[in-house]
Amino acid sequence: MSPAADKRLAIFASFSGQGGVERMLVHLIQGFCEHGYAVDLLLVRANSAALAQLPAKVRRIPLGPGHTLLATLALARWLRRERPPVLLAVKDRAGRAAVMARALARSETRLVLRLGTNLSAALSGRGLLQRWLRQRPIRLLYPAIERIVAVSEGVAEDTARIARVARSRIDVIRNPVVTPELAAHAAASCPHPWLRARAGTPILIGAGRLQRQKDFPTLLRAFDLVRRQRACRLIILGEGRGRGALEALAQALGLRLGADGDLDLPGFQANPYCWLARADLFVLSSAWEGSPNVLAEALALGIPAVATDCPSGPRELLAAGRFGPLVPVGDSAALAAAILRTLAAPLPARVLQQAVADYTQTASASAYLRALGLETGPPR
Repeated sequence: MSPAADKRLAIFASFSGQGGVERMLVHLIQGFCEHGYAVDLLLVRANSAALAQLPAKVRRIPLGPGHTLLATLALARWLRRERPPVLLAVKDRAGRAAVMARALARSETRLVLRLGTNLSAALSGRGLLQRWLRQRPIRLLYPAIERIVAVSEGVAEDTARIARVARSRIDVIRNPVVTPELAAHAAASCPHPWLRARAGTPILIGAGRLQRQKDFPTLLRAFDLVRRQRACRLIILGEGRGRGALEALAQALGLRLGADGDLDLPGFQANPYCWLARADLFVLSSAWEGSPNVLAEALALGIPAVATDCPSGPRELLAAGRFGPLVPVGDSAALAAAILRTLAAPLPARVLQQAVADYTQTASASAYLRALGLETGPPR
């Protein structure tokens, strides 16, 4: 293989939202380009503002069908024609499709899969048949993947158990949260009046898609308990199908919505960092995670945090409570108590930033390149 070919890699992904996965993948691609690699980005969907942040030299290749598994044939044709040395598939469906496409293409392309979700936790509320239908293809296809990258130890252990692959074939690589641009984004002007003109009232922030995984109803109930003991306000950044139910719960709790009230739901924000950087406390109320990017971003900005001890990621990020309290999932009273304790005695920013020392763009990209077989040395 020529030296030029050695500096090439392909990524198979779907950009279908505005979430943390899309942002982290763009950060990772930026890191690959800084290492001198030419990147082919094979897209199932291209519906994300994050794509605007891609380096200009990244080659975008639309695969046509708007569903990952339906893109298998298009991916196989591309693999047969281009023969890239390695393909990084992002998320479970992309990994399964990549295995089938490589077989159809009769290609020797090395396959690496990135997983960012604790599947067992995500399937915990599903029926036996639904769980079987999700797990069976994983057990059939994952053994053909050369390496798997998990974003946390919890995801790695869960994947090894479900896929029945050796734990030694799974690398844990931290997300590229701390980028060279983070400080500039955080310093940008914030559009919200609560955060522009601080009047001494603590501002709590939650962030994520308004859906079951993030369990914002528990956060609202906890906030209701907190505000009975001290004045404070809550902002939840994000959008999703759960907005209506969340607004109804807020009304039932007597919370006043909007900038004139004590709870605001301003929707998705392209730059959440200027909001986070001005908050007094970040609260993660999730029922499950892989490695919660927004929690890592808050810590990187020196913002105190409280989190549920959900599978998986918060316990690792917060070092079992060293960098912030962990509370049981769904326990609004425990979450409220942790919020009050942390507001009363927050850790210094320099201490909080130690928690994400391994979450830099440079370190993450280097570790991925080793897992992809493009650079030597074991992934850290």
